[in-house]
Amino acid sequence: MRLGRASLWQLPMDGATARKAAVLLLFGALDDVPAASAKPLASADLDILLIERAATLNDHPGQVAFPGGGVDPGDSSIEAAALREAEEETGLDPHGVEVLGVLPEVPLPVSNFMVTPVVGWWTRQTPVDVVDYGESAQVFRVPVRDLLDPENRYTAVLARDGHSYRGPAFVVNDVVVWGFTAGILHYVFQELGWAVPWDEQREIPAPI
Repeated sequence: MRLGRASLWQLPMDGATARKAAVLLLFGALDDVPAASAKPLASADLDILLIERAATLNDHPGQVAFPGGGVDPGDSSIEAAALREAEEETGLDPHGVEVLGVLPEVPLPVSNFMVTPVVGWWTRQTPVDVVDYGESAQVFRVPVRDLLDPENRYTAVLARDGHSYRGPAFVVNDVVVWGFTAGILHYVFQELGWAVPWDEQREIPAPI
C-alpha cells in the first residue's frame, strides 16, 4: 500500500522483528450529531469510529487512532483481533459489525508493528465509550463529511533525525488526526473516489 512518497510513518523498520497488529475502520450511518460541514460532499450520511489514546501510554500517547492493537495468540484471525480490540477499547458489540475486508499490511516503525487495517460496516449500532481510561481518553464518531471537507485538510510535517516527513492530516473540532490514522483515511477516501481536492501546501507541525 502506498500512502504518499513521504508518509509520516515511513521510517526505517526491521520487518523480521515487527509485531502483528490490527485496527478496525468502522463506518456507520451518521448518528444524531450532525456534521459541522455543510458542504454537499460524498457519503455525507456516514461516520467513522475513532479513539484518542491515553496520554500516559508508551506508544503513540494522546494520538487519535482507530480502535485496535496487537494480535494475541488466541485470536482466530486478523479480523477477530481487530474486533476484540475494538470491544475492549470502546465497548463495541462485535456481533453488530459486518467485516467488509482487509487492506494490505502497513508498517508502523515507531512502535514496531505491522498493522492490518480491517474495514467494517456497523450493521447494528450499540453505545460506545471509554472502557479503560488507562488506554483511551475518549471514544468518538466523526462524520465522514467533516473529514472530506477541504477546509479541514492539512499536511502534517514531522522533523526527525535531520529529515522532514510529510503526511496528510485532518483537523476536526480542534482534534488533529495525523500519522498512521490520517494516512489510512486518506488512502481509503482516494480509493473509494470520495476524496475532494485540497491545498496540500497548508502545513501544520505534527502534534507530538
